[in-house]
Parts: sequence; C-alpha cells; structure tokens
Amino acid sequence: MHHAFANAVDAAGTDTLTTSLSELLGAFSYALDLTEGQPAGHSLRACWIASRVAQTLGLPAADRRTVYYATLLKDLGCSSNAARIAELYLADDRVFKYDFKRIGQGLGPTLGFVFKRTGAKSPFTLRARAIAHILSDGNRIATDLIQTRCTRGADIARRLRFSENVAQSIAALDEHWDGSGKPVGVAGNAIPLPARLALLAQITDVFQKAEGPEAACAEVMARRGTWLDPELADAFLRLGAQPEFWSELNDPDLERYIHALEPEEHRVTVDEDYLDAIADAFGAVIDAKSPYTGGHSNRVGNYATALGQALGFSGSALRNLRRAAVLHDVGKLGVSSRILEKPDKLDDDEWVEMRGHASHTMAILSRIGPLREMAGIASAHHERLDGKGYPLGLNAQMIAPEARIISVADFYDALTADRPYRAAMPVQKALAIMDGEVGKAIDGPCFEALRALVS
Repeated sequence: MHHAFANAVDAAGTDTLTTSLSELLGAFSYALDLTEGQPAGHSLRACWIASRVAQTLGLPAADRRTVYYATLLKDLGCSSNAARIAELYLADDRVFKYDFKRIGQGLGPTLGFVFKRTGAKSPFTLRARAIAHILSDGNRIATDLIQTRCTRGADIARRLRFSENVAQSIAALDEHWDGSGKPVGVAGNAIPLPARLALLAQITDVFQKAEGPEAACAEVMARRGTWLDPELADAFLRLGAQPEFWSELNDPDLERYIHALEPEEHRVTVDEDYLDAIADAFGAVIDAKSPYTGGHSNRVGNYATALGQALGFSGSALRNLRRAAVLHDVGKLGVSSRILEKPDKLDDDEWVEMRGHASHTMAILSRIGPLREMAGIASAHHERLDGKGYPLGLNAQMIAPEARIISVADFYDALTADRPYRAAMPVQKALAIMDGEVGKAIDGPCFEALRALVS
C-alpha cells in the first residue's frame, strides 16, 4: 500500500447513533438557503415561525412535526428549476429568486419585474427575444417551473423517509388560499395545513429580513385571504405584535434551540444507514442544479468507494469517504446557474465565483456534526499535488488520502459525462488526459486504481 494511505484504514464497521434528525437537517438547510439566494438561516427561521404558529393553534404533536419538517425542507426541490430560470430570464437564478419573492401580488408587479430584470445585462436582441417568449407563454412557463420544483421536492422528502403528509405539503408550497397559486390551483382547506403555514412563514421571513418586522406584518395582512389562510394570518399577526417574537426569531442562537420545537415524542435519531440515505438525498439536490450533472454525485461516490476499497479502506473510513464524495459539490448550490451552464470560457469574476463552491462546501459540511471531520476532505477535491489548486492551494503533503481519491473520481466522471462546453469523452481518452496530470494534479496510486477499475 502507498505510504499516503497507510494510516487511513479503519476496519471497524459500526452502526452507531450519530445525531438527531432535526439537528442534521437543520444544518443541511443552509444549502437550500444558498440555492434560493436567501440569507443564511432562512429555512430555520421559517421553520421556527411556522412551528410557533402551530403551537398557538394547539395542533397535535404529530401535526406539529409535519409542519416542522415541511417548512424546514420546503425548498428541497429548489435546485431543480435553477438552470431553467437562468436560461429563461438570462439572469443569476439566486438573485432572481430572491428578488421575485419580494414583489407584490398581481399581474402588474409581475410583468414589471419581468420587464426590468429579464436579461438586464444581456444584449438588446437577446433580452427582447427572452421577454417576448415569457410574455407569449408566461403562465405555462411559471406552472412548469413550480411543478418541477414541487415534484422534485416531494420526491426527495420521500427519499429522506418522511411521510406522505410531509411530501405533499412540500409539493403544495406555492398554492394560494384563493386558488390563484400553482401548480394545481387548489384552494382553501384543500391545501395541506403545513403547506399553508410554510408559505406564511416564507413570506414573513423574506420581508422581515429585507425590510423589518413591520413590513413583514403588513405583507401578511395584504395577502390575508388571497395567498394566505385568514385564520393562520390572524394567528401570526397576534404573535407578531409581541416584540419578543422578533427578537427570538433573529437571535444568533436560534439554530441551537430551534430543535426543541420538534415534538419530543416524535423525534427520530439518525443511525449510520439513515445518514447514508440523507447524504444520497442531498446528492440528488446538488445534481438537480444542472441538467449536465444528473447522477454525478452518486457516481463520484461509487467511484470513490471502489477506489477506497482497492487502496485498503474499509468499515467506517470507507463509509465516511463515500459520504464526502457524494457531497463534494454541495457548494455548487451557491453558484449561479448562468456560470455553471456557460458554454464559453469563464471571465475572471465568474471564475472567482466558480472556485468559491469549494469554500461553500467546507462551510456547509462544517455545520453538520457527523460530517464535520470530512468537510475539509470534501472541499479539497480541486486541490492539486503541485500546490496550484483551490481553495487553499494545499501542497502534496497537506492533501489527505481521501481527498486524493475524491479528486480522481470527480476528474474521471467530469471527463466521461456531457458538459455545457463539450460532449462526454471515451474512457481511454479520459484516462490519457488524466495520465498526463499524475504527480501534478492527481495522485499516482489513485489513478492506477482507477485505470484498473474502468479499463
């Protein structure tokens, strides 16, 4: 065995308790905030708002648990329409989504937003063509975007082992009390209660973070009876009249004590198998960000697992390696799809943003207790042995064996899959390119293990 891997082997397989589900998914929710362009902690704050209203309504514990997770994970499907939004509106999908949530109700504000924001930095002809397309088919476009997001979000909730009530509530997030919502146009009490609370909480947090508590209360009042269930709006407004409600909502320690809001009798602990399932589910969220990355996270996880086994990893070390590999690109949720999907060379500013995805990966995984020790590994997949990589410019002595494996797995899958700027390469061509990078970008024993695996 190569010396770099001599101390990386752990033969002990375990099935130990890791953490509570609420803490784990609360930490992961920061990745969803990145994709929606929302200030960090948006999903947690929305969860807290909806849960507080559910408490005041006296909902049973089982229903409060559904509200808790349907709101915390309301944006599970948000990455799936990012590339389409960037393409349709010629805009940074994250900025577009953030600003769109703050426009008023009705056709007028929506049209004004479309005229102002579509292709704002694009040549006139492209901008005019995009606006004309949206105006001619706007309703179908909007319905399709929301349908994609809702369906994807519900599917991933099921992969996370949540009930159909949670899945259906996530699917109904964009339905409105008066039936004017999408994708189905269902109205009133036919909309699941957790979905009605999640929408209320989303609106509240968006406006209170941007403009303050008074603006949030005014917006809830303005949408009472149209977008929002009047009873829920009134219950919220009673809470919102209390100054301590807002101080608690914006307490820096909110993340630490929000988990107490999950009904104790319905709490779930996460074992190693469930943690694997959660990592795979968020791998699907990551891959949905781009039409070119379908299955990428899972494939990199599988390649890394096979390489790890060939290089002597086993047990919990192998399991942790796979999780880090599956989640290595979670930081791309914070990169504009205009950059991820660009078929041409990135300019300097775009390249800075693209390189930032590795740092985002580090920041997100560092929040997640059972994955914290792998955060540096996952975020180092673009480091190079010659010290010319990013984000930290680590040299060979500083790059861990697991990071070397993930780099090789990621490199190979990127070459052998379609990308915006080129078609997938044949295996032998990909291996020839990688061979030229051995000792400079990638590790020799890792590459030889890959060659033996795929040749």
